[in-house]
Amino acid sequence: MASSSSPRTMRAVQYDRYGGGAEGLKVRTPVHGTNRLDVQTRTHLTDSPVHFQHVEVPIPSPKKGELLLRMEAASINRVDWKFQNGKARPFLPSKFPFTPVCELAGEVVELGAGVSGFSQGDKVIAVNFPGGGGLAEYAVVPASQAALRPPEVSAVEGACLPIAAFTALAALRAAGVGLDAGDGRPKNVLVTAASGGVGTFAVQLASLAGHHHVTATCGARNLDLIRSLGADEALDYDTPEGAALRGPSGPKHDAVVHCGEGFPWSAFKPALADAGGVVVDLTPRLASVAVAVLHWVLFSRKKLVPLIASAKEEDMEALLGMVSQGKLRVVIDSRYPLSRAHEGWAKSMSGHATGKVVVDMGVADDTE
Repeated sequence: MASSSSPRTMRAVQYDRYGGGAEGLKVRTPVHGTNRLDVQTRTHLTDSPVHFQHVEVPIPSPKKGELLLRMEAASINRVDWKFQNGKARPFLPSKFPFTPVCELAGEVVELGAGVSGFSQGDKVIAVNFPGGGGLAEYAVVPASQAALRPPEVSAVEGACLPIAAFTALAALRAAGVGLDAGDGRPKNVLVTAASGGVGTFAVQLASLAGHHHVTATCGARNLDLIRSLGADEALDYDTPEGAALRGPSGPKHDAVVHCGEGFPWSAFKPALADAGGVVVDLTPRLASVAVAVLHWVLFSRKKLVPLIASAKEEDMEALLGMVSQGKLRVVIDSRYPLSRAHEGWAKSMSGHATGKVVVDMGVADDTE
């Protein structure tokens, strides 16, 4: 830490077991902190009880190759609450209590052994997957999974890039979509569930090249937003065109970034180009993995590909540069202080967030 007099405990939001959703989150605050709660349970504007506990959560120490961050913002992703739901049990979380959220932005306050390229006071974005730690005042992250954040990019914007924007970038690459002008032939690209965090980035990244035709599906209330992000066609998924994954102009798709859940392969196959097309599935299930393996074995022209990728520093730097230059817009659904992280958690779980849900440590906290 910067000073020997600095506190060694911190506020954090944790859960103690699998399941429980937003109500399973507990706000833990040290006795010495500025938070002077005299009760264990309070109720905010929502109907769900929020559990506040005086518990000494230690500030983590960075190990070799790690950075300790003073947190500024953290972005909630689907994978965070799926871990809570037990999708990776018994392996993840590896132990309880667990501090969730893997997509972070903060200020470097301490460097672990062997770290170079960073200094105390640097503003960074980082991904800590699967270790999480974002819903706290301090978090440790691998230096290899961090990138310097330029002043033109806010902490809230930066916290939305390491997982969500990178996933969109990686999916388009996996689908063979050239992301620079003149990079490869023009393609008909489809983005499903395009108003979510990954979808809003995928639409923009596919459109930036300037030579692809981008179709996107979303709810009716978000059609104008998706068009403003660069989609040539925006389809309401509750219409026949949206259900068929093809717009009025009728192009079949060379590449699909599937950000939603629940579509069987049979729904995509008729919408793919006859010469062949790729569907990149961001949320693969056992059945979709089996289909992907079958396509690989049979050398199918139309194929499903599960996305497996991890962000690199150069990818995060490229995305930060796009935001800094105004080429890439970060769509924020809502922001919450740490004490109300449960509300953001519930919003993310609802499936109705437009863009990203962020816990912003700079938002006024009504428990202080």
